[in-house]
Amino acid sequence: MNLDELYQEVILDHYKRPRGAGLREPYEGESHQVNPTCGDEITLRVHVEGDKVADVSYDNVGCSISKASASVMYELVNGATVDDALAKLAEFTELMNSKGQSEGDEESLEDAVAFAGVSKYPMRVKCALLGWKAFQDALIRAEASSGRTNA
Repeated sequence: MNLDELYQEVILDHYKRPRGAGLREPYEGESHQVNPTCGDEITLRVHVEGDKVADVSYDNVGCSISKASASVMYELVNGATVDDALAKLAEFTELMNSKGQSEGDEESLEDAVAFAGVSKYPMRVKCALLGWKAFQDALIRAEASSGRTNA
Protein backbone atom coordinates (compact mmCIF):
# COMPACT_ATOMS: atom_id res chain seq x y z
CA MET A 1 0.00 0.00 0.00
CA ASN A 2 1.47 3.35 -1.01
CA LEU A 3 1.22 6.58 0.98
CA ASP A 4 -1.69 7.99 -1.04
CA GLU A 5 -3.72 4.83 -0.45
CA LEU A 6 -2.92 4.95 3.26
CA TYR A 7 -4.05 8.58 3.44
CA GLN A 8 -7.27 7.71 1.61
CA GLU A 9 -7.89 4.97 4.19
CA VAL A 10 -7.33 7.43 7.04
CA ILE A 11 -9.82 9.90 5.54
CA LEU A 12 -12.38 7.15 4.90
CA ASP A 13 -12.01 5.83 8.45
CA HIS A 14 -12.67 9.28 9.95
CA TYR A 15 -15.57 9.80 7.54
CA LYS A 16 -17.21 6.46 8.41
CA ARG A 17 -16.43 6.63 12.15
CA PRO A 18 -16.30 10.32 13.07
CA ARG A 19 -14.75 11.12 16.43
CA GLY A 20 -16.49 13.67 18.64
CA ALA A 21 -19.62 13.95 16.49
CA GLY A 22 -22.90 15.01 18.10
CA LEU A 23 -23.63 18.33 19.78
CA ARG A 24 -23.04 18.30 23.53
CA GLU A 25 -23.40 20.61 26.49
CA PRO A 26 -22.00 22.50 28.28
CA TYR A 27 -20.39 24.89 25.84
CA GLU A 28 -19.35 28.53 25.85
CA GLY A 29 -18.92 29.08 22.12
CA GLU A 30 -20.87 27.88 19.11
CA SER A 31 -20.32 28.50 15.41
CA HIS A 32 -22.26 27.55 12.30
CA GLN A 33 -20.25 27.59 9.07
CA VAL A 34 -21.31 26.91 5.50
CA ASN A 35 -19.21 26.32 2.41
CA PRO A 36 -21.41 27.98 -0.25
CA THR A 37 -19.49 26.43 -3.14
CA CYS A 38 -20.51 22.87 -2.23
CA GLY A 39 -23.14 23.11 0.51
CA ASP A 40 -21.12 21.54 3.34
CA GLU A 41 -22.27 22.75 6.76
CA ILE A 42 -21.09 22.39 10.34
CA THR A 43 -22.33 23.53 13.72
CA LEU A 44 -19.56 23.26 16.27
CA ARG A 45 -19.47 23.86 20.02
CA VAL A 46 -16.47 24.48 22.26
CA HIS A 47 -16.36 24.01 26.02
CA VAL A 48 -13.37 25.66 27.68
CA GLU A 49 -12.24 25.09 31.26
CA GLY A 50 -9.46 27.44 32.27
CA ASP A 51 -6.81 27.23 29.56
CA LYS A 52 -8.01 23.84 28.29
CA VAL A 53 -10.32 22.88 25.43
CA ALA A 54 -12.45 20.57 27.58
CA ASP A 55 -14.76 19.46 24.76
CA VAL A 56 -15.43 20.01 21.09
CA SER A 57 -18.68 18.70 19.66
CA TYR A 58 -20.14 19.14 16.23
CA ASP A 59 -22.87 18.17 13.80
CA ASN A 60 -22.00 18.34 10.12
CA VAL A 61 -23.30 17.42 6.72
CA GLY A 62 -21.15 17.34 3.65
CA CYS A 63 -18.51 15.51 1.71
CA SER A 64 -16.11 12.93 3.07
CA ILE A 65 -13.30 15.48 3.26
CA SER A 66 -15.16 18.02 5.40
CA LYS A 67 -16.58 15.31 7.68
CA ALA A 68 -13.25 13.50 8.07
CA SER A 69 -11.38 16.75 8.68
CA ALA A 70 -13.75 17.68 11.52
CA SER A 71 -13.14 14.26 13.07
CA VAL A 72 -9.36 14.65 12.81
CA MET A 73 -9.60 18.18 14.21
CA TYR A 74 -11.54 16.85 17.20
CA GLU A 75 -8.79 14.35 17.97
CA LEU A 76 -6.10 17.02 17.76
CA VAL A 77 -7.70 19.81 19.81
CA ASN A 78 -10.04 18.10 22.27
CA GLY A 79 -8.32 18.10 25.66
CA ALA A 80 -5.47 20.31 24.46
CA THR A 81 -4.58 23.67 25.91
CA VAL A 82 -6.08 26.60 24.02
CA ASP A 83 -2.58 27.64 22.92
CA ASP A 84 -1.76 24.14 21.63
CA ALA A 85 -5.12 23.93 19.84
CA LEU A 86 -4.47 27.28 18.14
CA ALA A 87 -1.01 26.06 17.11
CA LYS A 88 -2.60 22.95 15.52
CA LEU A 89 -5.09 25.20 13.72
CA ALA A 90 -2.28 27.35 12.35
CA GLU A 91 -0.23 24.31 11.31
CA PHE A 92 -3.17 22.63 9.55
CA THR A 93 -4.11 25.89 7.81
CA GLU A 94 -0.53 26.25 6.59
CA LEU A 95 -0.62 22.66 5.28
CA MET A 96 -3.90 23.32 3.45
CA ASN A 97 -2.52 26.52 1.91
CA SER A 98 0.66 24.79 0.71
CA LYS A 99 -0.81 23.83 -2.69
CA GLY A 100 0.69 20.37 -2.35
CA GLN A 101 4.17 21.63 -1.48
CA SER A 102 4.10 20.43 2.14
CA GLU A 103 3.63 16.98 3.59
CA GLY A 104 3.01 18.29 7.10
CA ASP A 105 4.61 17.13 10.33
CA GLU A 106 3.11 13.73 11.17
CA GLU A 107 4.37 13.90 14.76
CA SER A 108 2.44 17.11 15.33
CA LEU A 109 -0.53 16.78 12.97
CA GLU A 110 -1.00 13.00 13.26
CA ASP A 111 -3.86 11.88 10.96
CA ALA A 112 -4.25 15.42 9.60
CA VAL A 113 -1.24 14.86 7.32
CA ALA A 114 -3.59 12.66 5.28
CA PHE A 115 -5.06 15.90 3.90
CA ALA A 116 -1.76 17.04 2.35
CA GLY A 117 -2.92 15.85 -1.07
CA VAL A 118 -6.15 17.81 -0.70
CA SER A 119 -4.12 21.03 -0.63
CA LYS A 120 -3.51 20.60 -4.39
CA TYR A 121 -7.21 21.23 -5.07
CA PRO A 122 -8.34 24.75 -4.03
CA MET A 123 -12.05 23.87 -4.07
CA ARG A 124 -11.40 20.97 -1.67
CA VAL A 125 -9.24 23.06 0.68
CA LYS A 126 -12.38 24.91 1.77
CA CYS A 127 -13.98 21.56 2.62
CA ALA A 128 -11.01 20.50 4.72
CA LEU A 129 -10.85 23.83 6.56
CA LEU A 130 -14.58 24.20 7.29
CA GLY A 131 -14.55 22.50 10.70
CA TRP A 132 -11.30 24.19 11.67
CA LYS A 133 -12.73 27.63 10.87
CA ALA A 134 -15.83 26.77 12.92
CA PHE A 135 -13.54 25.74 15.78
CA GLN A 136 -11.64 29.01 15.57
CA ASP A 137 -14.85 31.06 15.54
CA ALA A 138 -16.41 29.08 18.41
CA LEU A 139 -13.24 29.47 20.44
CA ILE A 140 -13.27 33.24 19.90
CA ARG A 141 -16.89 33.31 21.03
CA ALA A 142 -16.12 31.15 24.09
CA GLU A 143 -13.22 33.36 25.08
CA ALA A 144 -15.28 36.51 24.56
CA SER A 145 -17.98 35.14 26.87
CA SER A 146 -15.35 34.45 29.56
CA GLY A 147 -13.42 37.68 29.07
CA ARG A 148 -10.31 35.96 27.63
CA THR A 149 -8.79 37.14 24.40
CA ASN A 150 -6.35 34.65 22.97
CA ALA A 151 -7.72 33.35 19.65
